Amino acid sequence: MRLYRLLTPLAAVVLVAGCATDPYGGNTQRSTTATGTGIGAVIGAAAGALSGDGSTSRRDRALIGAAVGAAAGAGIGAYMDRQEQQLRQNLQGSRIEIDRRGDDIVLNMPSSVTFGFDSSDLTPQARSSLNEVSNVLRNYTDTRVNVAGHTDSTGDAGYNQRLSERRAQSVSNYLNQNGVSGSRLNIRGYGETQPVASNDNEQGRAQNRRVEITLTPTEGARNYQQP
Repeated sequence: MRLYRLLTPLAAVVLVAGCATDPYGGNTQRSTTATGTGIGAVIGAAAGALSGDGSTSRRDRALIGAAVGAAAGAGIGAYMDRQEQQLRQNLQGSRIEIDRRGDDIVLNMPSSVTFGFDSSDLTPQARSSLNEVSNVLRNYTDTRVNVAGHTDSTGDAGYNQRLSERRAQSVSNYLNQNGVSGSRLNIRGYGETQPVASNDNEQGRAQNRRVEITLTPTEGARNYQQP
């Protein structure tokens, strides 16, 4: 019960402090730096409290754990916030969609502007966009880069699987050629198995034909300090 009373106010801070204004749209959104700070504080406090013997020791260790956890959470949140901001700036006017999912950043590249029909060769527009992505990624080396290819359900499933793999490989190869270390790159083809829309109409099929680049922070991002 004491632990519950200690953590409840910290958990409330996560909800209040995690709101910020989107500088691109003016909408209120959750700030991952603030949220990361709060979540880190709660986790750190819990770990510290559970490691203490007496009530005073638990309280002291909880406060220390909260401080350490908050610093780690803030570092990752700030690191990804800054990276997202630069990606949005660099990719303005492109057809790449940027989606923030917790600490991850997902870049959605529609196949209609990334590849020709039934091809894994990058279009000039895709190369231009990937140049901008590479420019950012070279400055954020504590980011893993997961490249996933997807197709619609038209045609043979086995062929679609191989096409998704070739397309993911093409994107990964281009990033690597532009200075993103191969050790940071993971490649996966999903074929038609992970649709995001209905395959019963052309609009839905177009949404399903895509390459997603998911950017995930590594442990090194915990030490990031805002410039």
